[in-house]
Amino acid sequence: MKGSDRPLSEAYDVALLDLDGVVYVGRRPVPRAAESLEKARAAGQRLAFVTNNASRTPAAVVTLLADVGVPASAEDVVTSAQAAARLLAERLPAGAKVLVVGGTALRSALYDRGLRPVSLAAEDPAAVVQGFSPDVGYGLLAEGGKAVARGALFVGTNGDSTIPGEDGPPKPGNGALLQVIRTATGVDPIVTGKPQKPLHREAVLRTGAERPLVVGDRLDTDIEGAHNGGADSLLVLTGVSGPLDLLTAPPEHRPTYVAPDLTGLLVPHPEVRRDGDAALCGDWTARRAGDVFELGGEGDPYDGLRALAAACWRSDAPVRPEAVADALRGLDLPSGH
Repeated sequence: MKGSDRPLSEAYDVALLDLDGVVYVGRRPVPRAAESLEKARAAGQRLAFVTNNASRTPAAVVTLLADVGVPASAEDVVTSAQAAARLLAERLPAGAKVLVVGGTALRSALYDRGLRPVSLAAEDPAAVVQGFSPDVGYGLLAEGGKAVARGALFVGTNGDSTIPGEDGPPKPGNGALLQVIRTATGVDPIVTGKPQKPLHREAVLRTGAERPLVVGDRLDTDIEGAHNGGADSLLVLTGVSGPLDLLTAPPEHRPTYVAPDLTGLLVPHPEVRRDGDAALCGDWTARRAGDVFELGGEGDPYDGLRALAAACWRSDAPVRPEAVADALRGLDLPSGH
């Protein structure tokens, strides 16, 4: 795990921040998020809020951010709908018809790129773009399927199989809905959202970032997306992925840094040192002992987690959860959601 002798808010010019699980959970603010972002801005770091959610316009995201105490403008928001619109605009002529299996936010993103949203396969669209909307029904999916079967380019804003439920289990997301057209036509969509490259590219182009830092709570979207985009990343443990997920992650899911929350932007991050087969961070030492990992020391438990992660990541092969369970138990850390 990489170290930084400066606070991350000074080492990286733009923080590309995920939203749900990082800044808020549902509609509840994540503790210390608003004040941490304010301090990061004061240190000179620009903030961009990057979301796979194609059902909200940037203006709607700004309103939600204001509700949790984070001021932003629409220019600070980057969505998978915008990434899909750019990809289509780069491949289609100006004014091309695009059948939209989605909502108003996706249509608006297409208009902004000079494309013409339509709703019927009979209008002979050049492409079909699908993004989550609770209003998507069978009729619109059927129209999208007909157009794709006739040869229209098929694009999906994101492949998330689920979205958070308000007070219960997750609900089907755009990735699940994409399977309807995919199964009916046998055509795989081009997906633009995290962890694929187009959304990361969109964020970099919109912000002009030279040293971007991806900040997220999910290893399989945010951190893998940073890996695919060639950017450094910070995992915060306020959302989906927890310490055990971190330690057992494959190489493409391993972040550059880890922190309890967005306060991690405001501090330096100690580098993990090697001493033979041991990994050392702060006053902690971690090493493999046969089939299990051992951790000893005291002080900041996140230094212990960093040392343990470095020991686990000596190989590209992910470790088994039971191999690190005892070592991890000694650290008072959140388990993830």
